[in-house]
Amino acid sequence: MHDGKFPRGGPGAPWWDRLYETDRAEWIDFVDHPDPRLAERARRGLRELDRFQRASLAYRTFSRLALAEVGRPREPRILELGAGRGHLAERLLRDHPTAHVTVSDISPDSVRAFRAGPLGDHPRVTARVIDATAIDAPDRSWDLAVFTMSLHHLQPAQVRMVFREGTRAAHRLLVIDAWRNPAYLAVVPLLFLLGGTAAAHDGAISLRKAYHPSALRALAADCGAPVRLRCGFHPPGYLVACAHRGAPRASGDSAAATAQDRDRPDAGPSRT
Repeated sequence: MHDGKFPRGGPGAPWWDRLYETDRAEWIDFVDHPDPRLAERARRGLRELDRFQRASLAYRTFSRLALAEVGRPREPRILELGAGRGHLAERLLRDHPTAHVTVSDISPDSVRAFRAGPLGDHPRVTARVIDATAIDAPDRSWDLAVFTMSLHHLQPAQVRMVFREGTRAAHRLLVIDAWRNPAYLAVVPLLFLLGGTAAAHDGAISLRKAYHPSALRALAADCGAPVRLRCGFHPPGYLVACAHRGAPRASGDSAAATAQDRDRPDAGPSRT
C-alpha cells in the first residue's frame, strides 16, 4: 500500500478508524521552526507534556519496561531516541546504578539543553544529536534503543527506517507510544488539568495519530531487514513494541507468531 494511503490503524483498518485518523500538526512539531513565536509555542508544549508525564508517573513506567527488556548486562548501554527534556534518561540512571545512557534528540537545541543541565555533568551520560531514522553509529553500539511517545510523529516510511536502524544500531529496540483507541480521548481533560492547553491540544492529536499494532507489524515486515516484532498493551494506555533482528520465520511458524502477538489488552510485555 502506498504510504500516502497507509492507515495508522493497519492495512485492515475499518472505515471509522480511518475517519478517526488526522494529519494535523502538533505544537511540538515546530520546536526548531525559524519563527520564534512557533518555536516558543512548541517549547511550551514540551514543558506541559513533560509535566503530564511526570504527574502520571510515565517515566517510572518507561524505565521499568526498558530495564526489563535490556536484560542483565553488568553495564548496559542504552540509547534514548527523541529524548525530549531528558527525564527518562535521568530515571534510567537512577534505577540502574551502572547503566550507560546516550541521550539523544534530532533537535540541536534539545541536545544543548541536555549538555547544559544535570545530564551534561553525569559520568555515565553521552549527549548526541541523532536522527532515529538514520542513526550514525556502528552496528550493535547499544544493548537497547528506547523510543517513547514519539513514533506517531513519523510517517510510515520513517517508521520503517526506525525499525531498520534501531535494530541495527542496538541489539533490541523498545518503542512505547499511545494505545490507538478512540476511548482514550477521554483522557484529554486530564491532560489539560495536569499539563495545560498545549498538552491537551497535542495529546488529542497524538491519540489520533498513534499506530495500531497491526500497522507496526506491517511496517516492520516491510522495513528491508529481518525484524521480529512483539506488540502488546501496557496499562493504563500504552502500546509497547519490542523489535530485534532475527532469521526470517518459516511458514510453519506464522500461526504461532500470530497467536503470540494478538492485539488484546492482556497480551504483550506488561512487566511492572
